[in-house]
Amino acid sequence: MLAAFLAPALYRRGVHYGFVMAGLTFLTMLATAAAMGMPGVLMVPLEGEFHWDAASISGALAIRLVLFGLLGPFAAALLSRYGYRRVVCIALGSIVVGLAAATRMTQLWQLWICWGVLVGVGTGLTALVLAAFVSNAWFVARRGLVVGLLTASNATGQLLFLPIAAWLSDLLGWRFAVLPPIVACSAAALLVFLLGSDHPSRVNLPAYGEVKVRPPPVPAGNAFGSAFVMLWEASASKVFWILFGTFFICGLSTNGLIQTHFIPLCHDFGMTEVAAASVLATMGVCDFFGTIGSGWLSDRYDSRYLLGWYYGLRGLSLLVLPYSTFSFYGLSVFAVFYGLDWIATVPPTVRLAAKEFGRERAAMAFGWIFTAHQLGAATAAFGGGLSRTFLASYLPAFYVAGFACLVAAVAALFARPRGNQPVTLAPVAAAE
Repeated sequence: MLAAFLAPALYRRGVHYGFVMAGLTFLTMLATAAAMGMPGVLMVPLEGEFHWDAASISGALAIRLVLFGLLGPFAAALLSRYGYRRVVCIALGSIVVGLAAATRMTQLWQLWICWGVLVGVGTGLTALVLAAFVSNAWFVARRGLVVGLLTASNATGQLLFLPIAAWLSDLLGWRFAVLPPIVACSAAALLVFLLGSDHPSRVNLPAYGEVKVRPPPVPAGNAFGSAFVMLWEASASKVFWILFGTFFICGLSTNGLIQTHFIPLCHDFGMTEVAAASVLATMGVCDFFGTIGSGWLSDRYDSRYLLGWYYGLRGLSLLVLPYSTFSFYGLSVFAVFYGLDWIATVPPTVRLAAKEFGRERAAMAFGWIFTAHQLGAATAAFGGGLSRTFLASYLPAFYVAGFACLVAAVAALFARPRGNQPVTLAPVAAAE
């Protein structure tokens, strides 16, 4: 609504509106990260109140992660067809409804609907694909850094909300713990509605670092058809399948495993939920800097080798986790080492997708790659619960994820993109 007035005024003062859009997207992804992280804090209280076992709860949460991923390519198509403001506001509204309704649930199937479906759909429309969409639409220069900054919002969401949620759950009950993300998602929706813009050309600006104002690409066919056309074209690419497979392992070893099961794992070894959430928040702090640094590096170095290092180091950290003794000090060392590498894989993966498929189609291609990430996350979320229920330990799931990361480290080295046509760049000073 206000973007048409603010964008030209800011541009005359040397501020590109792309940075406003990046800020709105950061806030949106921060709020949705808080909503995604809630179940990891609340699994133990849910077990205690409703007497549901870990496998039953994990099944519902796995549905959330599957939807979170499966909507990725369709989110990119919907964003292209219906615009940033409309899609993001609807998604945030879905999350608010799901979280609010969850406070009234009494049956397991209601957990599946509230956290599985409503939160899964809302977060799926505002996931990492949103970062790829905004960075590719609004930025040519410094795109990798912007992807890193937006991806780091996931870490910031955990840093701000998880310790608060654990404290509220311990003090007032788990229902009060969902209030902060409800407020954050509502505030983000209001700001996006007021300040958001669908494309630089809508406010008569070129993308940051570009010379000419370019109209957005005209979507061909319906949103769902466009997504499947992209999958058909991408399926002929070796790079796509390598990125698809490595990102499956990325999800297997991050939010599906750590975000869902780390706090219950620590609880099994005698730590309180608040202390374990504090360790998870430490990972978030480290990941914030690690992911931004990864974005900076991906603008300068071969993304294949960056991915090789990231997956290799992550795998080693997971394999040595059982030797941390699960003391606060030992876990803090793990949190720093693992946290620096948590979502650092995203900027180089987005960059490789852009090189392989081109700037305009990169978000939709990354959407399908991100689907693999969440399929891996759902596998780990459900598999971790099965491991805890039938093997009386989460550790086998952590060992499997660690070895899988070592496989991904080798596979990433073979993701050599074909490249795409160069884009005419403006000097950065002129773009500013």
